Amino acid sequence: MGLLKELLLLPAAPVRGTFWVLEQVVAQAEQQYHDPSAIRNELAALEQRLMAGEIDEAEFDRREDELLERLENRNPSR
Repeated sequence: MGLLKELLLLPAAPVRGTFWVLEQVVAQAEQQYHDPSAIRNELAALEQRLMAGEIDEAEFDRREDELLERLENRNPSR
């Protein structure tokens, strides 16, 4: 029965493959988004922008809060 099922689903293989690739891309993006070292690097870059005068204190505080929230809410199982 497994072979028959695979033969019947063969025309849908490109679609199934596309969904698999999309799932892998999303998983990788989420992993990078919640990576503590990446967040710390973003915090350091944000502080450099503040010191260089590229952003003001309000913008710094807003972005810093977002980054710290990402760091706190990351999924430790990843």
